[in-house]
Amino acid sequence: MAESRTRRLFMRVLYIIVGSFIYSVAVNMLFIPHRLLSGGLTGIAIILEYLLSIPTEITVIILNIPLFIGGYRFLGRRFVYLSMVGIASMSAFLYLTRGWTIDVKDTMIAAIFGGLISGTGIGIVIRNRGSLGGTDIISLLINKFFSFSVGGIATAFNFVILTAAAAFLNVEAAMFSMVGMFVSNKAVDAILAGFNHKKTVIIVSDAADEMAVELFRHVKRGITFLNGEGAYTHKDKKLIYMVVRTMELSKLREVVHRVDPGAFMSIIDTREVEGKGFSVEDVL
Repeated sequence: MAESRTRRLFMRVLYIIVGSFIYSVAVNMLFIPHRLLSGGLTGIAIILEYLLSIPTEITVIILNIPLFIGGYRFLGRRFVYLSMVGIASMSAFLYLTRGWTIDVKDTMIAAIFGGLISGTGIGIVIRNRGSLGGTDIISLLINKFFSFSVGGIATAFNFVILTAAAAFLNVEAAMFSMVGMFVSNKAVDAILAGFNHKKTVIIVSDAADEMAVELFRHVKRGITFLNGEGAYTHKDKKLIYMVVRTMELSKLREVVHRVDPGAFMSIIDTREVEGKGFSVEDVL
């Protein structure tokens, strides 16, 4: 058990480092050459580099120090430790990839692909229980004490950054940066949801026991029985509850229709699942 936990922790750290590298490449190769911004404290650090020529990797660490102190006290040690790995590796990669270039002339293309690449990196980091510091920690701290939406706090913070960009740089840069942030958020959502989405399935059948046996045999997912009662007949009903991947739905439908063609089946989109069979390590 201890060895398994150590291996999971090692894989989380490895993926966080990979995610921070991907994010850093997007910043140095696409955002900075076109004077665009990313979201969060990194966006502030980039503004300071444009205005004062202070390297982004240094400003990022300085800005995050007080946040890590607050996060350590109120958000838990593991989250802060993994976030420290993320911010340290991101700062290192921002330094190591400085000067890397890609020949992109169109600023809109740079904003779109910069957002896609940076969002992929952020998504990998968050999916492995870490963060790249900045607004992630600020949002969680404010949410803990004032119950504001984490997404709303991050959006408000990025709005402030874009306003500063419009004031100190130019409005066009702020607009292109907004496009990049939008694409980045969509990429993060895709990574967190997984490319093979999950579905919650509820089946009502008079042959629930036989169907469960066949589903175990062919779909190989955990099944929970729920007790119900027909509102019209007042007969006891046994419901099958299970979560499957999208690609497993065809097999599930085949089994259900074969065992009980008259079974009632509800299929619901499921955003996130935790537990054996659906852990991060099964996907990444």
